[in-house]
Amino acid sequence: MSSVHSLCDHIVQLVHEAGACAAGFSEAAPLSSAELAVFDHWIASGRHAGMEYMERYGDLRADPRTLLDGTCSILSVAFAYAPAPHRHPLIADYALGEDYHTALRTMLHPVASAMEAAVPGSTTRICIDTAPIRERVWAVRARLGFIGLNNLLIVPGVGSRIFLAEILWTHLPEIPPKPSMPTSCEGCMACVKACPGHALDGNGGLDARRCLSYLTIEHRGELPEGLSLCGRRIYGCDICQDACPHNRGTNPPVPEAFRPSPELMELTLEAAADISDDDFRRLFRRSAVKRTKAAGLRRNAAKARENLPKIP
Repeated sequence: MSSVHSLCDHIVQLVHEAGACAAGFSEAAPLSSAELAVFDHWIASGRHAGMEYMERYGDLRADPRTLLDGTCSILSVAFAYAPAPHRHPLIADYALGEDYHTALRTMLHPVASAMEAAVPGSTTRICIDTAPIRERVWAVRARLGFIGLNNLLIVPGVGSRIFLAEILWTHLPEIPPKPSMPTSCEGCMACVKACPGHALDGNGGLDARRCLSYLTIEHRGELPEGLSLCGRRIYGCDICQDACPHNRGTNPPVPEAFRPSPELMELTLEAAADISDDDFRRLFRRSAVKRTKAAGLRRNAAKARENLPKIP
């Protein structure tokens, strides 16, 4: 290869060819005490709500090298999704296409294979958000973007409507110098003001107990009394992202897998409220919506119907 950076550049190019909008390497290392403290404080304050799984595997989350023996580098990647031309009134944009867990693994498998082939004897591990790894921290280290006041990674020129994934590698390529980029939202506060549940604290923190995305997807049991689903939202919430200036006027490449399913786009509130377990499995078998389960979707739809204006 022609330059000391050519291997790194070649792998990043492969990721872009697979559909990514941003990618970059960082050297694997333990998280800093400050990075650990942010997460630990979030857990200790109970702002992770009922996501008890976030309390586990702290040692793995603190050092990604424990996820793959001999890890030397981390390739962080971002894939964009985009709102449908006609937004679905019930379902968050990210869940209108294929389940990103499956789709990203399929797209990144050839890249991981190419990495191992480029350095015989090396091994890789693809991580999507089911693995205990601080994805946004590593994306920031790789200079993909910065963590915004909406608690999401913002990729300059792309915005926050992205999926993140990583490939751990037991080889450390020579990483080219990384460009400088913004490190904050500079006090914009648009997302904080727009959040219907007041879940964003204005310092980049999120209280899941007040977040519509958490409540309609992860929360089990009855929804809190007095909760408004902001019209008819029954799976996720895009309000903070809609308010973000970084999400306006962007046109990143969107893989075909993340384009909306026509059948899913036809789902109505009435159909969701009465959906059977069998129809739920059929309609959402390749969708992230299956996370909420049929009972959860019916619960959310029933709550949304309660919020509809009463006809005199």
